[in-house]
Amino acid sequence: MADILIVDDESSLVNSLKFALEREGHAVESAATGEEGLMAAKRSAPSLVLLDLRLPDGSGLDVLDRLRAAHPALPVVMISAHGDTRAAVQAVKRGALDYLTKPFDLEDVFIAVRSALERERMTQEIARYREAALARAEMVGESAPVAELLEATRRVGESSASRVLLLGESGTGKALVARAIHAHGARARGPFVEVNCASLPEHLIEAELFGAEKGAYTGADHKRVGLVALADGGTLFLDEVGELPPSLQAKLLHFLEDGGYRPIGSSRELHADERVVAATNRDLEAEVRAGSFREDLYYRLNVVQIRMPPLRERGDDVLLLARHFAARYGREERVAPVQFTPEAEAALRAYRWPGNVRELRNLVERLTILGPGRLVGRDDLPAEMRAPARPAEAPERRSIGDALAEAERRLLEKALAEAGGHRGRAAEILGISRHALKRRLQRLGSS
Repeated sequence: MADILIVDDESSLVNSLKFALEREGHAVESAATGEEGLMAAKRSAPSLVLLDLRLPDGSGLDVLDRLRAAHPALPVVMISAHGDTRAAVQAVKRGALDYLTKPFDLEDVFIAVRSALERERMTQEIARYREAALARAEMVGESAPVAELLEATRRVGESSASRVLLLGESGTGKALVARAIHAHGARARGPFVEVNCASLPEHLIEAELFGAEKGAYTGADHKRVGLVALADGGTLFLDEVGELPPSLQAKLLHFLEDGGYRPIGSSRELHADERVVAATNRDLEAEVRAGSFREDLYYRLNVVQIRMPPLRERGDDVLLLARHFAARYGREERVAPVQFTPEAEAALRAYRWPGNVRELRNLVERLTILGPGRLVGRDDLPAEMRAPARPAEAPERRSIGDALAEAERRLLEKALAEAGGHRGRAAEILGISRHALKRRLQRLGSS
């Protein structure tokens, strides 16, 4: 089986390409006409096709359309003669990954091939990750807030809404809802691509999202395919979108407007068609008023909004989730699951869960590892969970922004305490970059 198929009738070019690519370790097959190429693609299932725009039996664009129809995920790089650049750009708009213009250097071919095969590898890995995540990531809960969330997720997923904003505290399961929206939609067969905007250094976020040409910046020793391109036809999940630096907010807005984007160092604009689900635990309306988040970007993201209920508002779901995680980690560790005494369950039920489902999941995993099969009593729980519940107070009228800021401050303080005040380790605990931690501390007025 070939991993590269060349469809071109110029025998000298084909022979040169075959020789060079085979020396690079590729298995190469060739076809001189469009019909032969279509038959070869069906027979050998290549990982990449190099397709000439002009073929003896017709246009390469027609062959491209038929390849895309029969093999939607197959990457195709067009080969065009000098002067055919406009047709090559049209081919990219119709689904080709890239194009090469004759005469070209072999190094240009190697870059295009490596980029295309890397994209194919990443797409397959993302697809496998998505399937595994969907298989294990069921929304556990029977409370009214969860029932409303599930219904909203289903309705949004089945709708044509291409811009969705998830709002809620950290640890409430925003990534899980994003995957569920993707799974319910018409794009479910496409890729689900996730990027955490807070975990990447600012100078790499643009390249990560939109890609970069070779030599576009220090360390860019090869062409980089961005996550926007990888998500074409599927869903792009922008977690922690409130952490995007202002310099990138305008470029994201442009992409959200019409699907157009430009890789770093490139002079041509590309297009991608995908659903964008963004998530944040910040009050973006307050960020807009403060001038740190673009108002037009906020409204473009906030076409459809879903609010995530915190765990403390989900009643007995706490106990359902605790048992669910106990069974899950028991299977993963191949041990008997932990169980909880009535006193421990009462303590879990009364606790406020500032870290939400993530905090509960981490607790049960830790208990499983340290005491497999154990009957967990109230005294086995962390000290903050054993404290008696405070008497009910009159409800305080606070904005969602104040509530989110308070929860965020508690999480930051807890992480810093666990890290002994070391900000680098605290950022690792929280799963964000040092820059993101610094920005959050400054915003909350912490030193």
